[in-house]
Amino acid sequence: MKLINKTTYIFTLVFLAMLGSGCKKDFLNVEPPTSIPAEDVWKDPALVSAFVTEIYNGLSLGGFSEEMLSSVSDESLFTHPTRGIDLVNSSSINPTTLGWINASSGYNQMYNRIRSCNLTVEHLTAADNAITDPNTKDMLLGQAYFLRAYFYQQLLRFYGGVPLITKSYVLDEDYTVQRGTYEECVNFILKDCEESIKLLTGKAMLKGQATSLAGLALKSRVLLYAASDLHDMAKAKAKLKTMENYPVEHLPFLVYTNGSQTPRWQAAWEAAKAVMDAGTGYKLNLTEKVPDSVGKMNYKSIAMGGGSKAPGIDAAAASELIFARYFIDRSDMRYGRANGPNGYHNWAGNTPIGLLVDDYEMANGTKFSWTNPIHKANPYQNRDPRFYATILYDGAGWKPRDKVSGDVDSLNQIQTGEYDLIDEKGAKIRFKGLDTRGSSIENWNGSWTGYYTHKFIDPDPNIVDATQPQFVPWPFFRYTEAVLNYIEASIELGQFSEAVLWLNRIRFRAGMPAITGSSKEVLTEIYRHERRIEMAYEEQRYHDARRWMIAPETLGRKTTYIKVSGTFKPGKSLAKTYRYDPAIYDYTYTPTTETAQENRKWDDKIYYRPFSRDEINRNNKLIQNPGY
Repeated sequence: MKLINKTTYIFTLVFLAMLGSGCKKDFLNVEPPTSIPAEDVWKDPALVSAFVTEIYNGLSLGGFSEEMLSSVSDESLFTHPTRGIDLVNSSSINPTTLGWINASSGYNQMYNRIRSCNLTVEHLTAADNAITDPNTKDMLLGQAYFLRAYFYQQLLRFYGGVPLITKSYVLDEDYTVQRGTYEECVNFILKDCEESIKLLTGKAMLKGQATSLAGLALKSRVLLYAASDLHDMAKAKAKLKTMENYPVEHLPFLVYTNGSQTPRWQAAWEAAKAVMDAGTGYKLNLTEKVPDSVGKMNYKSIAMGGGSKAPGIDAAAASELIFARYFIDRSDMRYGRANGPNGYHNWAGNTPIGLLVDDYEMANGTKFSWTNPIHKANPYQNRDPRFYATILYDGAGWKPRDKVSGDVDSLNQIQTGEYDLIDEKGAKIRFKGLDTRGSSIENWNGSWTGYYTHKFIDPDPNIVDATQPQFVPWPFFRYTEAVLNYIEASIELGQFSEAVLWLNRIRFRAGMPAITGSSKEVLTEIYRHERRIEMAYEEQRYHDARRWMIAPETLGRKTTYIKVSGTFKPGKSLAKTYRYDPAIYDYTYTPTTETAQENRKWDDKIYYRPFSRDEINRNNKLIQNPGY
């Protein structure tokens, strides 16, 4: 593990803490510090608060990094090559070539923040600590316990069991530490969650800080994962080729080696129920489906998390959020620029692939199919209302284009196809849409897949994504995740009527009809589909497909795109400026399987990430994961 010097901590928040203590005449006579000696930090509540606040930077941008976790799943494709995502998706990573690693889950990054949490716990639980106000101490300690649990949870779901470090090291210590077993890591995280819940219950926390409810939500997720098939020895050994030759003494790093899954599912059920009882959520008390238009706005409002002023967005949907990353600096959140259409001078980023788009049901609850001629003729009509709040497709209405790209599209429609058009000379040409890789506007940033993401981009028409920030929060935990956890555990425990009740409440809010089912097999399929759709782009699918051990047939599939073509109807034509118009054009939609940008392939070793060669060289007690 990388050693961090303990001697001095530099804070950007120190000056704010000092100013907050009031103005004094002798202030200018004090030499302004550029660093604070470590021993002095723990004597001042304002400095300790600044230290703990800085730990939150380990959360980075949440899931809003330019390269998103959705693009190492069957949700999206990252548009720009050579970032390492292709190496993960082709199963080419190894201890020397790690591929893409997100700052919010990387091994070294997480341990750096864990060390800060350890320092906080050490100092605030010491007999001689200088924080005398018990309320202040509880709030600071509670946050440190929660954040340590969260960072360990990130490591656990990518690597399996990891070294459990509970102290801050100093120079000349032995830094070699063996991995904790999977069970030991789960128990450690749960213990930190319990400490956090105990200390933060009843405390008035600021928006964005950990709360007791956040501790309950983290506990629910960890227990759900622990109960899943990936971490059951018999099921993992039966299905994963990499487990065949993995030494039996190393199996506890990845799985429970004794006991039944049933008690673990019961614990997951109870933890999810505790979140549901303590939280509120948003519109989950419905007894019948809302109209399609309302369902779409409900889902849009949830994604905005109270951070949008767009027409129709319900700020009350922020009640869904349990723990989130909020953005207050006008320069730090450009999700729309990173992922919006190139025809608006954006970068395309993480574009939905056909595998996700095709999984959205029809509005009546039946499956979409390209073999159905009615569906194929109009693939974007009468779909699950959440589709229209998640996907930007050819012909979809979007923001005013003239605010950034000039008078090229008066109807503000997404153009991802190729269309007949009459040019200035009266000749018929094939016009490549403004949001394609043949566009006249930043074609190098066009989508390969024929789609763009809508979800999490603020639809406020006054925000020009290419030049202005948005303030939509990232949802680390939202209430519906706990409900879905509860449904999954209910199915596993045979409580089918309870699972159906809550599945339908989620669907009713989205404007979808009720489902029925009375067997584990049927309800599991329905549930997994519902979780995929409801939690799209929320860093769930990658982990879900792995813990269910369905990655080869989901994450390992080749990517699919859509090719859209518009040809003039007999006797019809359009000159100069293209617009989507079924009265003028016959449109054809052709799904294609593509491997030019990424040739995805699943190898069972990718169920866990490798420890780097450098890390193993530093810590010779660290046992590598199987397959590497």
